[in-house]
Amino acid sequence: MTSSETKPDGIMETVKTVVYALLIAGLFRTLFFQPFYIPSSSMKETLLIGDFMFVNKMVYGYSAASCPLNLCPFSGRILGSDPEVGDVVVFKHPSSGVDYIKRLIGREGDKIQMKNGVLFINGTAVKTEAAGEFREPNVERGWPAMMPRCVRLEDNGETCVKERFTETLPNGVSYNTLNLGNGQGDNTPIFTVPADHFFYMGDNRDNSTDSRFGQPSGVGYAHRDLIVGRADRIIFSSSGKSLFAFWTWRSDRFFKAVN
Repeated sequence: MTSSETKPDGIMETVKTVVYALLIAGLFRTLFFQPFYIPSSSMKETLLIGDFMFVNKMVYGYSAASCPLNLCPFSGRILGSDPEVGDVVVFKHPSSGVDYIKRLIGREGDKIQMKNGVLFINGTAVKTEAAGEFREPNVERGWPAMMPRCVRLEDNGETCVKERFTETLPNGVSYNTLNLGNGQGDNTPIFTVPADHFFYMGDNRDNSTDSRFGQPSGVGYAHRDLIVGRADRIIFSSSGKSLFAFWTWRSDRFFKAVN
């Protein structure tokens, strides 16, 4: 048998191998873990721009939002359990369908309010303690004055400084938030979370478009069927625009748990 006779069979075997690999990867992404890249600063300092993680889909069960292009052939959620208050959750934006990542602050029936930058859940202020300052290179320049990014600048404008606080929720979950002073989301009406919905907020409180703001620009209340999964662990992190720029890698964040 000549090589010209075997070449078509070799091509078909290659094609089948590629197809099988894509099917396995698609099944893995649909049922178990979805790769997720942090593109914005709304969850600083918990999550930084350039963090890369896999989102755990198994922990909350499955809905149409769990599948690429919402192609799961069923409605509602199966094998599902609700996230706990304090979990960092990936979900679909109710209007745009874009993947968002925020911290779950309120479940159905909870009453959520911000007063002078302090979070209240069901009428009680969440324990909030000063935790020093958060410093980072001043890379977010050029924003309009109504969207501040720093409390102050140091080192001839090269370093951005923000206030840091530690919040502890009623269930004991603690995490750090960032503050820039009196922002538009620091004083709100009381939000009563409807049935089958959740209330989300970003940890970078004055730079997060979340459930404090109505749709379509904000998140508003997000239905439980929009949940994609839970952010459990950062796999890789880089402050640069290229993965090959190893000098921008943040190795202290590799395999870091998300709290």
